[in-house]
Amino acid sequence: MALDLVDYEYNAQEAVKAFWGNREAARQRQADNGNIDQGERAGVTDGKNMDGFVGLIKKIVMANGLAHAQIHLNKSALTLPGYFRPTKLWDILVTHNGQLIAAIELKSQVGPSFGNNFNNRTEEAIGTAHDLWTAYREGAFGKNPRPFVGWLMLVEYAEKSITPVRDASPHFPVFREFQGASYLKRYDILCQKLVQEQLYTAAALITSPRVAAQTGEFGQMSEMTSLKTFVTTLAGHIATTAARLS
Repeated sequence: MALDLVDYEYNAQEAVKAFWGNREAARQRQADNGNIDQGERAGVTDGKNMDGFVGLIKKIVMANGLAHAQIHLNKSALTLPGYFRPTKLWDILVTHNGQLIAAIELKSQVGPSFGNNFNNRTEEAIGTAHDLWTAYREGAFGKNPRPFVGWLMLVEYAEKSITPVRDASPHFPVFREFQGASYLKRYDILCQKLVQEQLYTAAALITSPRVAAQTGEFGQMSEMTSLKTFVTTLAGHIATTAARLS
């Protein structure tokens, strides 16, 4: 049976519109209440910016054989045990008959500050995956096949995110692929390496300018980290799991 990608491009465009629209709505609500966060924080404290992508992932799961799976979205049901820490709160969990089917993180970053945030996101992504797979090895999720572990990142396409960046490493040289790489390029390299090192089943990087609030415009940096690769890999995992459990 062919995989059902649920018209992911259209759904992604709608998710991008919602992303930028929700950020602006959050800022406006704070302005109306006279409570303004500094910088870009006003646009992220609402916590709903990536909900459109939650909807896309939910459709992928339901359309590829696991319509009766439990797709957990409420904070109280999004915790998994860790190995280096007691628990970790995920953005989406999918379970079925007591098995962990998928665990997915949804992240975003907009300007003007990209440097410190990139480092923080990198450390978070690596640490989260290493913790999960170590817990899996130790039987935290039962003796079941490996779950799909996904990382999806939306980064603003802006002058500061596409401009080459210089690094200082006085003792040893920076790896060649990072030399002069923009922050978008660095995110692309990160996502590729997260998959190559088997830390994530799929890792996607979506780029989008602020004007996409009206158009839903989004782009990609490479085939390996494209949204199509992400949703196809997820759909394949769901379909395979459904066949196994049928």
